[in-house]
This record gives sequence, structure tokens and C-alpha cells, in this order.
Amino acid sequence: MPRQTRTIAGLPQALGAYAVWSLFPLYFALLHEVAPFEVVVWRLLFTLPFCLAMVLLFRQGAALKAALTTPRILGALALSGLLIGANWLIYVIAVMDGHVLAASLGYYINPLVNVLAATVFLHEKLTRRQWIAVGLAAIGVALLAQGALETLWISLVMAFSFAGYGLVRKLAPVDALPGLTVETLVLLVPGLGLLAWQAASPQGLAMGSSLRLDLLLACAGPLTAIPLMLFASAARRLDFSVLGFIQFVTPTGLFFLSVFVFGEPLRPIQLVCFLFIWTAIAVFCWDILSRRKAA
Repeated sequence: MPRQTRTIAGLPQALGAYAVWSLFPLYFALLHEVAPFEVVVWRLLFTLPFCLAMVLLFRQGAALKAALTTPRILGALALSGLLIGANWLIYVIAVMDGHVLAASLGYYINPLVNVLAATVFLHEKLTRRQWIAVGLAAIGVALLAQGALETLWISLVMAFSFAGYGLVRKLAPVDALPGLTVETLVLLVPGLGLLAWQAASPQGLAMGSSLRLDLLLACAGPLTAIPLMLFASAARRLDFSVLGFIQFVTPTGLFFLSVFVFGEPLRPIQLVCFLFIWTAIAVFCWDILSRRKAA
């Protein structure tokens, strides 16, 4: 695929995934009485039947069988499954403990990790304007991280786990739907173990306590699967550096939610750092659009 075509192919899928993820805190806020471990497990358990139903609907059984019986693909998806599982867990804990800005910072750091991974592992070359955008974003992220050292570990784990997930999914020769199905199968056993642990705890399980919670937890399946399938599809089509950089859509949405919906305090240094980041986004988009026009 020519570079100019590859630069924009998959862009709608990526933007769709990032937009959905930016709204997740609103969903998790409705589950504030549910333990984070239980939320993560039900996300997993309800994602699996949804994926299997989609495999049957779109007749991708042969692709799923091939992924399960090819050791190289199965190993890659086992790794990506563990990475996304860790990302889910840290994200849910952060949001439900009121650290939405820490989650937002994690997704602001992630594009920089993606650019680093793209240049080191995939040998992608950035244009001069893209490097300027990366530099501006790095300054903004550094300013933001300086004022959030106590929760910086949350942001770093989220950034590196999701960057690793995206890199593995880009390299694994498997379509989005069968790939996600295998990932959820890999996480099934540890997920059931966490569910048993939560059931034995004094708090017990929230599932079954009310119809409202049951329906909300059941919705975790499609709400998890759909953006992940969009992301995996975009990862196979976009340059990894581009895929990562436009992920600034998600933390920007999280930022607005944290300030205007969840009432987290906004400090002047945050405004300065976001000015750097949003300028970087504008430069990066300018570069993509100008190269597309030239092509």
C-alpha cells in the first residue's frame, strides 16, 4: 500500500475507537458501587459471547480456527491479551478511585510511546513537521507529569501496556474480530479466578443484586468489543506513529470529562501543557492533510 494511502486508511476506525473510549468514565461512574476487579471480569466474560456471536454472524469461524491453531499467532494474541487485560484493570481502578486525570495522562503519554515504538521496532520515518509535533507534545506531557508524580505510575503502566498492545496487534497477521476473540479466551481462566476471589470476599458479587447493575455489567461486552475491534482494524492499516498520535482524542475527552463533569480541579500548569499538546495535534494534522493534498 502506498505511504499516502496508508497514512489515511483506517483513520475513521481509529477515531471511532478513541471517541468511544473517551466516554468510558461516564459508564464506569454508573458502576461506582461495583468493585473494580468485578467490573474488569464482567467486561471480559460478556465480551467473549459477543465476539463469538459476531464470528458466527460474519462467518469468520475459519479465521478464528486458524488463529487458535497457529502457534505464532496464538502466542502473539496471548501476549496482547495479557497487555490489554492489565490496561483494563489499571484504567478501571483509576477511574473508580477518582483518578480520571491520571488516566488521561496515561493516554497523553501513550502517543509518545507509540512514536518511539514505531521508529525503533517498525523503522517508520517521521517528517520534520511530525517531529516538531512530537517535541511540542513531549513538553506538554512533561509539564503535566511533573504535577502528578504520586499517580504517575498509573499513567505509565497504562501508556506502555496499551502501546505494547497496539504494536503486537499491528504485527500479528490476524483480523480484528478473531483476534479479539482469542484474546478474551486467553483471559478467561484468570478472569474466572478473579471472579471466584471477589465472590469469596466480604463484599461479594454485585451481579444479581439489582436489575440495573446486571444490565449495566452486561453492556460491558459490546462496549468493550466494538472499540477494540475498530482499533485493531485501524492498527493493521495505519502507520503506527499516526495511529498513536491521533489517540490524543481519548485523553482530551477524558480531560474535559474530569474537569466539567467530575469536578476535578484544573491548575494553570495543566492549561499550559494542554496548549502545547493541542498545538502539537494541530501541527500533526496539518502535516497529514498537506501530504494527502500533495498526493
